[in-house]
Amino acid sequence: QVQLVESGGGLVQPGGSLRLSCAASRSIVSINIMGWYRQAPGKQRELVAAITKAGRTNFADSVKGRFTISRDNAKNTVYLQMNSLKPEDTAVYYCNKVERLVYPYGDFRSWGQGTQVTVSS
Repeated sequence: QVQLVESGGGLVQPGGSLRLSCAASRSIVSINIMGWYRQAPGKQRELVAAITKAGRTNFADSVKGRFTISRDNAKNTVYLQMNSLKPEDTAVYYCNKVERLVYPYGDFRSWGQGTQVTVSS
């Protein structure tokens, strides 16, 4: 079972940028699709970005044009570059596999601790 550790979150002003990293404890080459999810207080977890082994990406409408996702299979790491951040992007961000592009996105054994992103002036 792969362990995932997210990092890079923090407090940023509206319009700012952050780069999140997700380090996996073993190779992610065999995982076809990796994704970044977020969960705000009182809200359902949502998939915001996904990337296939071939590098094909998919984004939630709310982040299109502002977020980019990348993966480095050699480093077992997935990244999320977030630009032009808005207060509504405030949430805990997690990474994990993606089995379906609709909720609940797959069957998950576990989640990492996530990384908090807070967008506020």
